[in-house]
Amino acid sequence: MGVVISVDGRVRAIDNIFVERLWRSVKYEDIYLKGYAAMGRLAVGLNAYFAFYNEERPLQSLDPKTPN
Repeated sequence: MGVVISVDGRVRAIDNIFVERLWRSVKYEDIYLKGYAAMGRLAVGLNAYFAFYNEERPLQSLDPKTPN
């Protein structure tokens, strides 16, 4: 099984900016605040956070609308 690099071929600094911004939000708005002690609770918490992120949290880049 090999590893496939996911970039546009130019390997620019902005290739993963959207994913990096998402994970920053996940960490600072959920994980660091709640400090999950168990993987099961983390999984439940992340499911709840992503539902919130996609359905309720307005994003400035979307002219504040939600991703959904």
